[in-house]
Amino acid sequence: MTDPSPYLKQMSLVSDDDTYRIIRLPANGITVAAGILAEVGEPFAALVVDKNEVTLILEAEALEEYQQRLRDHRVEAAHYRLITLDVVLESNVVGFFAHISSALAAANVPIFAFSAFSRDHLLVEAAHFERAMQALNNVKAEAAINTQAKGG
Repeated sequence: MTDPSPYLKQMSLVSDDDTYRIIRLPANGITVAAGILAEVGEPFAALVVDKNEVTLILEAEALEEYQQRLRDHRVEAAHYRLITLDVVLESNVVGFFAHISSALAAANVPIFAFSAFSRDHLLVEAAHFERAMQALNNVKAEAAINTQAKGG
């Protein structure tokens, strides 16, 4: 079990200027969604599949390009911004995301969270982006104080 404070202190908050859309497809939409994902070639896109549905995350511009291929889909009304928590996390770090989600909940910022192999990514509504970044910067500052207090 590893303390998350050093990771919270070290993380960079990375974003781009793009907006993203969240698309829901029926479970049988996996082949179409995977094909679109393979064609997109953007730095961030995501595909989540469970027994009930397929969720596809695309840049807003890409959605416009591929929307005609998405049958029986529903697009979340909001536009989202990406925040990457850019720090390589070891698999034994406990509580890292708890700090992140608690801070965003306290700031009244709803999130869609995605974990890659070693980094986490958040989608927040564009209208909440600045508030989310402020809350996350506060987490970093608190972690720096905690790390320093522990002698690190």
